[in-house]
Amino acid sequence: MRSIQELKNQIILGDCVEVLKQIPDESVDVSFADPPFNLGKRYQSYKDRQEAKEYVLWSKRWLYEMVRVTKSTGSIFVHNIPKWLTYFAAYLNEIAYFRHWVSWSAMGAPLGKTLLPVEYGILYYTKRPKGFRFYDIRVPHERCRVCNAFIKDYGGKKHLMHPFGTLASDVWTDIHRIRHNKRRDEHPCQLPVHLLERIILMSSDEEDFILDPFVGTGTTAIAAKKMGRHYIGIDIDEKYVELTKTKIKKVAPIKIGDMYVSVFLRQIVTLRDKDYNKMKDIWVGKPKRDKTPVLFSEHQEQ
Repeated sequence: MRSIQELKNQIILGDCVEVLKQIPDESVDVSFADPPFNLGKRYQSYKDRQEAKEYVLWSKRWLYEMVRVTKSTGSIFVHNIPKWLTYFAAYLNEIAYFRHWVSWSAMGAPLGKTLLPVEYGILYYTKRPKGFRFYDIRVPHERCRVCNAFIKDYGGKKHLMHPFGTLASDVWTDIHRIRHNKRRDEHPCQLPVHLLERIILMSSDEEDFILDPFVGTGTTAIAAKKMGRHYIGIDIDEKYVELTKTKIKKVAPIKIGDMYVSVFLRQIVTLRDKDYNKMKDIWVGKPKRDKTPVLFSEHQEQ
């Protein structure tokens, strides 16, 4: 067993189940997993193909360890396709407490003889039914890409709209999968950093520990560092581990005043509801009327 301080801000090469066994009970604040989807995709040093029964049994092993190492005030998140999340949820219902199934609408590829898959799911569980850490978060109001007008008229009650945006629901349509090659690494299932930033802002505080047992090319670790948290990443692929270590050296926190915010393409995409009143008067570059605030120069986004 290794101390949590020894593991702080480390990207570890190894089998996730074996490494997780070295982490003490109730020592991380948020655990997030984006495991291989068992769809036969080729990764750098292994192929993602097991019999369904074997895949589920293997998944139960790392799910158990994730729950074990998460604090009683902490949260557990698992990202996957609905097919496997039904199995994961059935098991997690036995060892943790269900909070939400977040439906992430992000276009997938046609699979043949199926409805076009556009939903990925993120299971959200906690270690106990009450007393866990959670913060309401806000996302910008939807706007027309051409005229910038609000998409919804809110029943003619625009004057009652929150100046920044709505409270986030359990359906996320405003974050898209990474399409442009300039934002991609050599990884077949790379997640956008601001997706993880939203999860981290919702469920943790500054200096908390964020764990990802399938860290890949570092998305969760990068998001954690940008949001002022500590990270522990695990991956079985040496190339991905080295790439993550290189990338994370270039990452800096993203703050307005003393508050962390999630930014993409120079615009805030997630902020805590409780932080809005503190930051509304110190935004860099006051927004024009009915415009989403532009806050950062390009070099401030990693």
